[in-house]
Amino acid sequence: MTTSHVSTNLENPGNLVNPVNLATPATAKRARQTAQVALALTLAGVQFSVAISQIFLALTLVSWATSLVLERRRPSAPVWALPVLLFAAWTLVSVAFSLSPIDSLFRSKQLVLLLLVPLVYDLVDKNTVLPLTTIILAAGTVSALVGLGQYSIINPVMSYDYRRPVGAVGFAMTYSGLIMLTFGFAMARVLFMARGRMWPALMPPALAAALAVGFLRNAWVGACAGLAVLLVMRDFRLTAILPIAVAGFLGFAPVRFVMRVYSIFDLNDVTVRDRFGMLRAGLHIVRDHPIAGVGPEMIARVYPQYRAPDALLQVAPHLHNVPLQIAAERGLPALALWIWFIGAVVFGSWTLYRRAPREGPQRFLAAAAIGAVVSMLAAGMFEHNFGDSEFLMLFLAIITLPFAVTKTESASEKC
Repeated sequence: MTTSHVSTNLENPGNLVNPVNLATPATAKRARQTAQVALALTLAGVQFSVAISQIFLALTLVSWATSLVLERRRPSAPVWALPVLLFAAWTLVSVAFSLSPIDSLFRSKQLVLLLLVPLVYDLVDKNTVLPLTTIILAAGTVSALVGLGQYSIINPVMSYDYRRPVGAVGFAMTYSGLIMLTFGFAMARVLFMARGRMWPALMPPALAAALAVGFLRNAWVGACAGLAVLLVMRDFRLTAILPIAVAGFLGFAPVRFVMRVYSIFDLNDVTVRDRFGMLRAGLHIVRDHPIAGVGPEMIARVYPQYRAPDALLQVAPHLHNVPLQIAAERGLPALALWIWFIGAVVFGSWTLYRRAPREGPQRFLAAAAIGAVVSMLAAGMFEHNFGDSEFLMLFLAIITLPFAVTKTESASEKC
């Protein structure tokens, strides 16, 4: 009887219990949940430390890859990931023709951050997106409060001079860029979410104050441009708020803030003149290296050869202009691919915005993506924010979120 029973089971292997097969779905689920938690920590940590956020990013990548293997799935991404992939490929071409290929290759490690696009696209869905946005906004608001605390300590009350807060990231440009993106994200949620916008409405004042005390003119311009677009999308009549707010700011702000605003339009300001000098130098670099550029992170090496006599900086690490920096570093083909990428994100986000229902997060996320692009472009005319790792990580996440939610909704509809 025993022999017969064993023989029957061997002849019918489907009757055997395979513990590995039974464990795989649970293991894959745990791996995916670990990746989702690590992604949230990555996007929260970017407000405080690039090292910490990238440690969590590595954990996210490992967990995500594990879940893909266990589920036997291929990674997916939005349609605009194609120009991003081609941009990365052309960057490697630029590395090959760089003035110093080894140095350029080492400094091109930032390309790994582009993996955030398929990460966010695959891991975020309509059930997890609102908690994730809450975490992003909460982390940004805490960072804003840290900066406000720093400003109150390092700046005398009665003074025309100022010192910029750096938050926990340790660099004023990075700090203000992150606050600018978070401010636009918070305003998009307040303007376009039909429900649950009471507590997010408490965040923009702290973020706006942190932007103001940052004294970064490019972040001011970027935040105003992004907010203007959001107001137009919500209701054109709301744009009347902006000139009123600016007038109120100029009328009641301390002198140091007013002087800083006026310096934006002062062509005799030394930093404004230096930006024009960098513009001329960058155009000359592009003229001499139109196809592959001088190589990633090689601007500092060639800038003295192209520097205008009246330029303020003897050596410039970058050209304080995103499109010009890309063209000079990586060539005009890279710039064309980058413009394709930006255009595809805006077009896709606008399409999602028009089709989005009034209820739910999709409308807010699509508007936030458009606002983030506009802010990045406006600020990026005066600062190379796209080359800042922390800024790039948060930017890529924000522009991917609406497509991730739409992907999961489309899949559920098909089912």
